[in-house]
Amino acid sequence: MVGKFELYKDKAEEYRFRLKAGNGEIILVSEGYKQKASVENGIDSVKKNAPIEAHYEKKVSTSSKPMFNLKAANGQIIGTSELYNSTSARDAGIESVKNNAPTATIVDLTAAA
Repeated sequence: MVGKFELYKDKAEEYRFRLKAGNGEIILVSEGYKQKASVENGIDSVKKNAPIEAHYEKKVSTSSKPMFNLKAANGQIIGTSELYNSTSARDAGIESVKNNAPTATIVDLTAAA
């Protein structure tokens, strides 16, 4: 199964995306964007930057859970992971983004709204 980007609007009416693995797990989410074109650029940036190991920032959350950010070449965060229970699970999440993002389809959930 292939991964997919879901493009949606949040409660604040901002555009966001979430990248889901083939099994339906959410593996990366975006910040909110005011313009639909901006979130589409964000998805393109994730597809382009996902294969590059150096663009992953491995972190620990304030609740001491491993997580990561995916950054663009300019250092801007373009996606954030969920919180993981272990560093090995986080690292598997990074591999999942690398494998799923470049070929993921885009499902526009705003079109139905």
